[in-house]
Amino acid sequence: MKAVFWVGVAWLAYVYVGYPLVLWVIGSLGGKQFDTRADCLPVVSVLISARNEEKDIGWKVKETLNWNYPPERLEVLVASDASEDRTDEILRSIADPRLRYVRNSQRTGKNPALNRLAELAHGELLFFTDANSHIAADCLRKMASHFADSRVGCVTGWERSENQASSPGMAVGGGAYLGYESLINSLESRLGSVLVCDGSVFCVRRELFTGLQADLANDLELPLRIGARGYALLYEPGAYSTEKNTSSPQEEFRRRRRICGQGILGFWRLRDQIGGLRAWQFFSRKVMRWLALLAMVMALVASALLARSPFFGVLLALQMAFYLCAIAGGYCVTRTNYTGRLLALPFYFLLVNAGALTGVVEACFGRRFSVWEIPTLSRGREGAR
Repeated sequence: MKAVFWVGVAWLAYVYVGYPLVLWVIGSLGGKQFDTRADCLPVVSVLISARNEEKDIGWKVKETLNWNYPPERLEVLVASDASEDRTDEILRSIADPRLRYVRNSQRTGKNPALNRLAELAHGELLFFTDANSHIAADCLRKMASHFADSRVGCVTGWERSENQASSPGMAVGGGAYLGYESLINSLESRLGSVLVCDGSVFCVRRELFTGLQADLANDLELPLRIGARGYALLYEPGAYSTEKNTSSPQEEFRRRRRICGQGILGFWRLRDQIGGLRAWQFFSRKVMRWLALLAMVMALVASALLARSPFFGVLLALQMAFYLCAIAGGYCVTRTNYTGRLLALPFYFLLVNAGALTGVVEACFGRRFSVWEIPTLSRGREGAR
């Protein structure tokens, strides 16, 4: 039973501390250098798949058209995926020749809509973003500069929370999670091997785009395929999207379940695209983290069975304190939408790990996420600045 406990502890320690530490060591010993050039300004097609996005699509398109980028080198393509609200009306009202809008008469899901847009795109680069993501005006210039190096196939930015003050309960945990992901991306970028992208802000070379499978995440499928072809995948810390957090634990659980369900399916479908360094990265950053709840259960059960030992009794008490804080955090978030970091972080950590394991199990039993409902509480004008 002691072995079970220490395996669980080692698992968690490796996932959250060991993996980034190893990345740091590798990068320090043999990091790669890539050329950047500020005057690298290729033609860019921004692709947005929208489904019932009337709260955000108007400001999103106008903001994108006003980016600090040569107007003649920028086009925006939007697919309305059988929207049932005012999304189509709003898009038709925007009079700018650089905007191209298509409507799917029947709902197909995000990826088929993006595939349709990619066929219509004229850009040398395809920029993927979400309808509710605020992106600063100079973001594209910073990302495009990396494509001056022909070895670079993909560049991603990062996401940050917008409404931490108005939704502190979920935003505290979400912000910590996004900050951790940003750290991992920066460490992987030193190797030219960022594993996955942020779906709200990433860019790929047009010739490397392949048709997206309907039930996989585009920000996982494209990086895996591009990496398998030997191209570098980089992280640009100066490029970020700002989104309104959902204040609902239920919505966040469903979102995490979907992402991880698509992820494990992508791992299986694209297993022949994952090898060498990137196989180690995927197993360490994704698979082991998706299953981290199992390691937590292993450590808890083993320490409970060994609790007659003073040492393991103390460890059990510490774990119980953590779970009590998580439960208290859940209660506060659900009842008042407010809690401090002491309670919010344990709650969010437990929530996302439960959602991850649920998604993996459901995917293994055949559940697919070709279409899904957007988290409605993450939509609205608060996404714009």
